Amino acid sequence: METAIATEWILACYVDDVPENGGSCIKHGDEQIAIFNFTRRGEWYATQNLCPHKQQMAISRGMIGSTGDACEPKVACPFHKKAFSLLTGECIGEEELAIKTYPVKVADGKVFVGIA
Repeated sequence: METAIATEWILACYVDDVPENGGSCIKHGDEQIAIFNFTRRGEWYATQNLCPHKQQMAISRGMIGSTGDACEPKVACPFHKKAFSLLTGECIGEEELAIKTYPVKVADGKVFVGIA
């Protein structure tokens, strides 16, 4: 699954709204978007909040970390531990599952998510 190309940048939240090395969720239209503040890496990520494994809105509450030789950033669903790349959205270990990812930029204490 590919990262959405931003055609519109929306103000998702403020930096202080997302815990360090954790996630929060916002609602944009009919979509729930998980936003992650990966402070250990100095990076921000955004994905769909819906876990495709059991169709639960839970990704924002998942644990973030890194995997593999390239130390790829990942998030694991808190319920069934399915892990997804925060870069590509692909499920690590199960090629049939994937989540949508969004570009993120941070400026002046605000977090923006790119929506296609």
